[in-house]
Amino acid sequence: MSYPVDMSIKPDVSAHFDEATNTITYIVKDPGSNHCAIVDSVMDIDYAAGRITYDHADALIAEIKERGLILDWIIETHVHADHLSAAPYIQQELGGKIGVGDKILIVQDTFGKVFNEGTEFQRDGSQFDALFKDGDSYMIGNMKAFTIYTPGHTPACMVHVIGDAAFVGDTLFMPDGGSARADFPGGDAGQLYDSIQKVLTLPDETRLFMCHDYGPNGRAIQWETTVAQEKAENIHVGGGKTREEFIKFRTERDATLDMPKLIIPSLQVNMRAGEVPTDKDGNPMLKVPVNVL
Repeated sequence: MSYPVDMSIKPDVSAHFDEATNTITYIVKDPGSNHCAIVDSVMDIDYAAGRITYDHADALIAEIKERGLILDWIIETHVHADHLSAAPYIQQELGGKIGVGDKILIVQDTFGKVFNEGTEFQRDGSQFDALFKDGDSYMIGNMKAFTIYTPGHTPACMVHVIGDAAFVGDTLFMPDGGSARADFPGGDAGQLYDSIQKVLTLPDETRLFMCHDYGPNGRAIQWETTVAQEKAENIHVGGGKTREEFIKFRTERDATLDMPKLIIPSLQVNMRAGEVPTDKDGNPMLKVPVNVL
């Protein structure tokens, strides 16, 4: 499949690494204007204490204000299971629209049941300002972005291509990190392989920006690579590895992994576009389902 990539547009990308969750958040600026987007923001949580803070988001807000930028979009590449989104907090401070893939409805239905949510929890994606379908486009200033549907890690994953840059969420890791797990509810290793192949049809020189990096083998944290590097060197899918080889490896590997430490609060918050659920009295409150995940 051919995608409408405009390699002549080179957005300015500012990366912010969150050490607590190994998440990289991006401020993506239109080179032709002062408009920007944020991709995959982080809200800080001390889960043991039940305390939420906003240091990471405040750093993003401060940079955008200092640079005199206008925030058009707050993008979620998927419903994260390892960190909480700060999208509503940022939106309250800077404006912008919150966007996610339209398959969020599947995630909301699946985890609405896991967390025994009542009818007050809407499962129609209405918590978000925009629900993207495969191939949809949107504007950041004068710069056009478009979406590629990339299920496998979750049913609602999307890669966002903005000029010569693609923000891949958890669809891919750095070449020496391989790929993300595919064993969450709605995940599928075969779908993940197919989604990765879609991404690797982008031009070889396309810059790829990761959502996570864990510094394999003790190397320094990194978050930028290219399609060419991934095709040649990715330890899970590079060098011509077959779909069958990937499914076997991914399935066996996933069976050995523990659940992410923040999966329980993350899913409850992120399926609500970053809003913390409340109890019947309106107090912020999280649930802990037992023997479900």
